Amino acid sequence: MTSFTWYDVSDATVGLLFGLAGVLGGYALRGLIGRWQADAIEKQAKWKLEEAESEVKNRLKEADILARAEVVKAKEEFERSTKVRRKELDDIEARLTQREENLDKRAEQVEQKDAAATKKREENQQKSEDLAAMQSKTKQLLADAETRLQQLAEMTRDEARQELYDRAEAEVRSEAGILIKRAQEYARDTADREAKRIVTAAIQRYSVSHAYEVMTSTVNIPSDDVKGRIIGREGRNIRALESLTGVNMLIDETPEAVVISSFDPIRREIAKQALEQLIADGRIHPGRIEEVVKEVTDAMDKTLFEAGESAAFEAQVQNVPSEILRTLGRLRFRTSYTQNVLRHAIEVANLMGMMAGELGIDPAVARRIGLFHDIGKALDHEFQGGHASIGADFLKRQGENDLVVNAVAAHHEDVPAESLYAVLCSAADAISSSRPGARMATTGIYIQRLQDLEGIANSFRGVKKTYAVQAGREVRVIVDPGQVSDNDAMLMARDISRKIETSMQYPGQIKVIVVRETRCIEYAR
Repeated sequence: MTSFTWYDVSDATVGLLFGLAGVLGGYALRGLIGRWQADAIEKQAKWKLEEAESEVKNRLKEADILARAEVVKAKEEFERSTKVRRKELDDIEARLTQREENLDKRAEQVEQKDAAATKKREENQQKSEDLAAMQSKTKQLLADAETRLQQLAEMTRDEARQELYDRAEAEVRSEAGILIKRAQEYARDTADREAKRIVTAAIQRYSVSHAYEVMTSTVNIPSDDVKGRIIGREGRNIRALESLTGVNMLIDETPEAVVISSFDPIRREIAKQALEQLIADGRIHPGRIEEVVKEVTDAMDKTLFEAGESAAFEAQVQNVPSEILRTLGRLRFRTSYTQNVLRHAIEVANLMGMMAGELGIDPAVARRIGLFHDIGKALDHEFQGGHASIGADFLKRQGENDLVVNAVAAHHEDVPAESLYAVLCSAADAISSSRPGARMATTGIYIQRLQDLEGIANSFRGVKKTYAVQAGREVRVIVDPGQVSDNDAMLMARDISRKIETSMQYPGQIKVIVVRETRCIEYAR
């Protein structure tokens, strides 16, 4: 067992006491520190509270100042808007007052007009009654006068009316003749002179040779020996040529010539070129004939295209489809009364372009129509109908516009003309085909046309004699002055010209002259 001494107990007690004292001192010191911190915190809190209260007061003061400023601003704005609104209301009130005064004035005017209208209506009613009484009296007077006139004239009303109608008709007919004469004189002084100027200018600018072209189908051969080789053994060579080209070849006693006959000018030209090549080559047999005909046929398509292209270039026509160019080139081998049709088409195109420029319309469209106007002649051996309608149908299928199609179809008056271009086409076609040397007409056709002209004029009453002169361009009609008056002569000239237009086909125009002459003869003895 362990033993303790007194000094040991004392040390422990002292240590315990010191520890207890330290604890108590720590608690006391902690309390002092806590109280000091609490006081500091309380002071800080009071300082922040005072600062916050000061800031709040400042904020409230600023807010109060801003609020007062806004109130002042709102008040000023309100006063300003109120002032403007008051002015508007004053203006509206003034206008309403003015309008009310105007309405009052108008109401007063309406009342006055109503009163005047009432008065006027009463006056009109009285006048209507008076007029009705006067009309009744007038009718009675007219009836009495008509009865009296019939008794005096010994004519009924219908008889008198018919006599007046006859007199009026005679006067109107006489005046119509005078007016027609004046109109024709004016037209001759203006339109005819202007038309002559335009046509003359066009012809003068497009001055081409008047020599016509004759397309021949005769091939010259150097000797009778070559003629025999063309015929071949038992005629096999010439039969091969005719079969491959579709033409007829005439070899008779004519020296050094072979005549080629065909309705198709292209086939005739192929046969001509093939025969010329065979003669130049010297080898003439069925195999070589077939080879040469094929070469010429293939080359002909290119030739036709180049001919059409050259014609379009010469006529200054652009954007022409290749099919139209190829068909146009066929006209190179086509003639009409010995006039080459392709040259004729180019000439018409240039004439139309010049006249269109004078008249102020599009020359490009006019030249296009002139170049295409006879394209149907390249197809008329394949289709039924006139060349104008055939050409118009072909151009329509190729996409040409309706203006060009109608002008081509109407240039021989097969269909009504829808534009001035169709009239120009007819005029240019007549100029090109009827100029001296352009065509060769047979004597029979010429005589028949003169007889037809004289027969039309002789069919009218009062005609004594008719003469067709200047190659059928002028008709002179001699009338009986006892049956035809001057005014009747004017009407007869117009009627004869209309009948010629409807019953005959002719290029250009025909002048109709009616001659009425009265001769008084006496002898002094």
